[in-house]
Amino acid sequence: MYRFLYSLIVTIAVFSILSSQNKTIEVRYGDNIQDVINKSLDGDTILIYEGDYRAVPQSFVEFECGNCIDSSTEVTATYGFIVDGKSLTIIGKNPFKTRIITNAGYGFLFLNSKNSTIANLTITGGKRDRDPNATDGGIVVKKSVLKIKNVNIKDNDNTLPDIIVGICGIVGRENSEIIVEKCVIRNNSWDGIALYRGSKAIIIDNIIEQGRGVGIGITWDSKAIVYNNSVSYYWKGIGTFGKAYANVQNNLVFENLGWGVVISGASYMELFNNVIDKNGNCGVALWDSSAQGKIYNNIISNNGWRDEWVCPQVGFWMNGTTQNLDFHHNNVVNNIMGDYRNIENLTGNDGNVSVEPEFDQNYKLPDNSPLLNLGYSQEKSGSFKRKPIGRK
Repeated sequence: MYRFLYSLIVTIAVFSILSSQNKTIEVRYGDNIQDVINKSLDGDTILIYEGDYRAVPQSFVEFECGNCIDSSTEVTATYGFIVDGKSLTIIGKNPFKTRIITNAGYGFLFLNSKNSTIANLTITGGKRDRDPNATDGGIVVKKSVLKIKNVNIKDNDNTLPDIIVGICGIVGRENSEIIVEKCVIRNNSWDGIALYRGSKAIIIDNIIEQGRGVGIGITWDSKAIVYNNSVSYYWKGIGTFGKAYANVQNNLVFENLGWGVVISGASYMELFNNVIDKNGNCGVALWDSSAQGKIYNNIISNNGWRDEWVCPQVGFWMNGTTQNLDFHHNNVVNNIMGDYRNIENLTGNDGNVSVEPEFDQNYKLPDNSPLLNLGYSQEKSGSFKRKPIGRK
């Protein structure tokens, strides 16, 4: 399951070494970023100085749909900036003062790019496309390899009254490979990160908050490693759908309106060492009979404060098949309508406990917490721990 992770890291490392041999092009306030992209050569670096850079949106037609039942559905959309058929490193001088205002559905579109990087800037001001099948996002990655680091994707909050879906933070499309690291994805009008149709991602050390849809959605046959992220104030937290796979570790998932974490369809999730607290309905759900979950060392607490919407107001909702579930050494406690539903109370079995976590205000356990010696690891001496995420 981890092979795609290693191949992705190696691919990006090799191309980074090669790109260091190419030239750096400086972009200053008033310059046209798209003109610079068009004139740059494969492997160049584009350094963007502080300022607001506004795109003139361009309409285009896609002959494949990222999230339709029929993938050949034709889609009409707009992009603000596009990197097509070349690999570039695009870096801002200041992550808060280098602002890319896209005015489009697909804010920054990477298409057929073998290896690119975008870092250290803000992407904002997207406009929802009229076609409901358009997979709008601040960054959209199709058939490309892209590293996204220290990027603020925020306030792409435009919606249309007759279309439910809005604008995602990041969208991974057909057969793309993405690393998303140390980004802030905030106040966008749809999913934080959405992966579709053969896309693969490493999602690490990000803050994903204040949006509609799902904080992190891994769908169709996509794959992801989701490590040490904070996901909050979405309709729903982290989910796998279709035939997707995800390894979800060390995340904080809290204050989402519906479920915190869901495993649905015929997907498979490894859910280890997460804090899943104060979500509106259930903390964790194994949603379907074909879904499979391996769930260890999680703290699932204080969920169920909102009237039932997508699942019961409980800690763990078992709506699948017991032979598809491996559930042990979890702490399930203080959930409003009970800790378990549709399954026996597992407290006292397979290392599962029900202990008050006694978190501090940053969801850190005190050094004397009884939970620290109750977890599970390959060495049989694990503990409930979560690396704190610095807020930006």
